[in-house]
Amino acid sequence: MPQPQPGRRVVCRTLGIWVLALSMAAVFVADLRAQSVCLPLPRLLTLVPAGAQKPGGQGATTVEVKVSGELLDGWEAGGETVAPQLLFSHPGITATPVLSGEGKPEKDQFLVTIAADVPSGLHDARMMTALGVSSPRVFSIGTHPEALRTAANTSPAQAFPLAPGMVCNAQATAQAADYYRLELQKGQRVVVDCAARGIESKLRPVLILTDADGADLVAERRGGLLDFTAPATATYLVKLHDLSFQGGPECFYRLLSHDLPAGAPLPERQAAVAPVLAFSWPPPGLAAKPAVEEIEGADPKAAQQVTLPLDLGGRFFPAADVDSFEFEATAGEVWWIEVASERIGAPTNPAVVVERRLPAGPDGAPGAFEDVAELADIPAPIKPSTNHYAYDGPPYEAGSADCLGRLVIKESGTHRLQIRDLFGGTRDEPQAIYRLVIRKARPDFALVCWPLHMELRNGDRAALSKPLALRGGGSVCLEVAAIRRDGFDGPIELGVTGLPEGVSATGLRIPAGATRGQILLTASESPPRNLATISITGRGMADSESIERPCRLAGQCWPIRDGWAEIPFPRLLADATLSAGGSEPSPLTLRTTGAGVTPASPLEAVEGTTLQVPLELLKRSDVQGATFQMRVVGPGFDQTPGFELDVAAPKALAIDLAKLKIPPGDHAFALVTSAVTKYVPVVAGQAAPPAPTDIAEILVSTPIHVRVTPAAKEATP
Repeated sequence: MPQPQPGRRVVCRTLGIWVLALSMAAVFVADLRAQSVCLPLPRLLTLVPAGAQKPGGQGATTVEVKVSGELLDGWEAGGETVAPQLLFSHPGITATPVLSGEGKPEKDQFLVTIAADVPSGLHDARMMTALGVSSPRVFSIGTHPEALRTAANTSPAQAFPLAPGMVCNAQATAQAADYYRLELQKGQRVVVDCAARGIESKLRPVLILTDADGADLVAERRGGLLDFTAPATATYLVKLHDLSFQGGPECFYRLLSHDLPAGAPLPERQAAVAPVLAFSWPPPGLAAKPAVEEIEGADPKAAQQVTLPLDLGGRFFPAADVDSFEFEATAGEVWWIEVASERIGAPTNPAVVVERRLPAGPDGAPGAFEDVAELADIPAPIKPSTNHYAYDGPPYEAGSADCLGRLVIKESGTHRLQIRDLFGGTRDEPQAIYRLVIRKARPDFALVCWPLHMELRNGDRAALSKPLALRGGGSVCLEVAAIRRDGFDGPIELGVTGLPEGVSATGLRIPAGATRGQILLTASESPPRNLATISITGRGMADSESIERPCRLAGQCWPIRDGWAEIPFPRLLADATLSAGGSEPSPLTLRTTGAGVTPASPLEAVEGTTLQVPLELLKRSDVQGATFQMRVVGPGFDQTPGFELDVAAPKALAIDLAKLKIPPGDHAFALVTSAVTKYVPVVAGQAAPPAPTDIAEILVSTPIHVRVTPAAKEATP
């Protein structure tokens, strides 16, 4: 068993209750940069290769995959060591350990089998380990033949042959360029596509196509897509390197070449992960393809005639393109305009102006246009970190540069809508596409959530991937963000289904008009080791109809321990996988006396009286300090004044229901506190954390459920 390191401290912040670990020993800058803002958790970092070809018929494809990561150890069960398991978000992708000559699992090596019914695209892979489920890493499934570059190719003489239609899996070489060889005929067109950031790689690819002598012919430093037509029959080389010549296992990539006819449109890019801001697109019921396409005429100033409602597809091309659309509208009509461009993967910033044509002049000339509406960014529902370095908000951006807003027609007549890309003044980008939707109001909402991010003191700059791996007696708090669409203003009830045994969930409602809520996932004291894919949803009412929408889970692609060195890179996950149990308990649990209360057995109080909340603190490690400074969170209860909790003998919390005007009904809220506790790994045979863990975040305890009953009415004489 690893021995505790002297001076190691873990901070616990309890929300419902979550506990944040503050280090008392980190003094030097070097120590600060090594801090971690959560307890040690398993993280899957790389898969080699990063994808595989799906079978062409009804059979299956098998490929050997090597994994790497943090704390990917197995566990003890029944006196035997259980090897860690490689799991995938699609049931048609399965993995078994590679066995040695003695029949024992080879460390970090698996045989991955892809069934015929697995769709092409990205699927999340995770490891089940001693500490529970790991963070995910995407695994690409495609239809092209695959190759794995194993030998160095850092010179023209070592160039790897790149055949059209083949995917090469590799990792960038630090301080060098990787060379690939193409044999092309005169007039032959080839498009080379490098998947990197889209498959969670840290690589920022630079592609340079040269002749056989190394003279540069075409270079691409922005998007990883190179389009070239051979001027002569010859051997050509593709050089690939990182923008700053970084390399190594975290700079993996998938290089795909296409053989295309001259004049053919660019091929569809390799599949890419979705950024967090993509959660709000598409609106429910939208067709897969637009009903109308933009007509790119000879006169760029001419307006295309359209009718409302409208579902139109277009693109910001060429540079400085402004697309105009004219339509007739009647006074009193209300339309909602939504534009998707950034949310569907284009590097754009759309802006919309709607104008009304004024009456014709005395000479009969057409009237001029006057502005009636302008639409720009969709604001962030939760203010994110302003620069990903200062923790004045979470490192997740749920807002978008796309547009969503209301158009009220005040006078009947001809209206003109103009749309442009604010980033496209000098950039010719054929793939800068957009989708323009004008519709009658369909009140709705979209939800996304992520494990709560701590707003720490200066010097703490970590943004870590946080798998939903619950220790016994522990909790995870999910912060939920809502984008409200088409005037929806009601409350949103949050819930979770499909929980594994020994885990409960409590949703802290998003109040009417608000855009923020929480969900608390809490494990019992000794849950059985298990795993489940959970479903997170929100429910609301619009126009007397019930709306239920899924809530996407987001996570950090890489554990960023120093925000000065790296910018956090979050994405939407394929699913929400949660594990319970594991080989060590939570160091600290705050709960109501006697194991807490549940929705079926809540604390009870009469309307207008004082609610007494008995509290107890379970300490499995040393805790520093005599008191915890606590506050109350949750709709209706968050105006309760902060209070001190006595660590040695916690007293009941008194809440004035009359002052808070809490109505009769069932309610839930949570408590927030900070504490300092030692962290001692207890897993037999587990490797020590890869870096000193001076600071850790622990999510623990049970949320508080309350049933408020109506006050008795006085009898009328």
